[in-house]
Amino acid sequence: MTTTDSAAQGALAAPPFAVISGEQVQQVLAGREPEIAELVEAVYRLHGAGDAINPPSFFLRFPDRPSSRIIALPASLGGKLRVDGLKWISSFPENTKSGLPRASAVLILNDPETGYPFACLESSVISATRTASSAALAADRLSRTRQRPVRVGFVGTGLIARYIHTHLTGTGWEFEETGVYDLSPDSAAGFCGYLERSGAKGRFTVHDNAESLVRSSDLLVFATVAATPYIDDGSWFDHHPLVLHVSLRDLDPAILLASANFVDDVEHCLKAQTSPHLTEQLTGSREFLDGTLNDVLTGRVSVPGDRTVVFSPFGLGVLDLAVGKFVHDEVARRGGLHVVDGFFHELRRHG
Repeated sequence: MTTTDSAAQGALAAPPFAVISGEQVQQVLAGREPEIAELVEAVYRLHGAGDAINPPSFFLRFPDRPSSRIIALPASLGGKLRVDGLKWISSFPENTKSGLPRASAVLILNDPETGYPFACLESSVISATRTASSAALAADRLSRTRQRPVRVGFVGTGLIARYIHTHLTGTGWEFEETGVYDLSPDSAAGFCGYLERSGAKGRFTVHDNAESLVRSSDLLVFATVAATPYIDDGSWFDHHPLVLHVSLRDLDPAILLASANFVDDVEHCLKAQTSPHLTEQLTGSREFLDGTLNDVLTGRVSVPGDRTVVFSPFGLGVLDLAVGKFVHDEVARRGGLHVVDGFFHELRRHG
């Protein structure tokens, strides 16, 4: 072995590998909505400044299970948040028929110095948290040129809808009325039960059709598992609501063409047959896009106050990394890391 090899070998060591459970993730994130909102905004700014790598997501699909998929989101985050990693998240909508959540996920965090993974975290909660925090941030920044919404409506009432409501109220939103619509009456009832337990203020209204909910809401949250657009009547939006189009495939291109459109990342959002992707295919251009959320954060783009505004976030892996690293560091600070001894075993190049 040369002197250089010895020095290099002495400078680097495989990090300990820890497993962080969903229970630990929830314990760290509960009640931290304002902190996560600041973290998410910081990540958007890093991404917008080019200090992040967010390759295209990879979709694993199954011919015998067409509604199901597993998605890989690799990413690398720079700046003070420096970390690499991968989210591996499945979406199996049929799970909900037996009461099992649709999505499950793990997040792998990698040490940027050695490339070694140093943590595996249960990530359905992390994914829901970053999605909800992103939506709440967008609701705040995209509503500053209009009267602040006081009537919120949820189309789709699963876990993501619950987390979005929690992050809205956790960052200062209060609503005079919360509207609910879901194809499953049981899911709508369950969401209302959550609203009551959360102490949410105002009236709760269950709608029996999407049109009624859309027309009566000035802030709309779409959090469904729709595979293709099913809302195509632009007159429903004549009151120009702010729309958080989180599930990405609910709105017909005609709705987007009549609205101001913002996304989290142009290249990510305009693929996989999302409503913005279908709109691009229909028009042959991207001129219908007004900008990204980071454009709004940095003041490069202004948000019209007299049109329907639609935010369509594809979801960025760098957000998962940031929230995951936040959880890891807090669990470590509390002394709760479950380290797998000997996880990396064969560490001698020549035995």
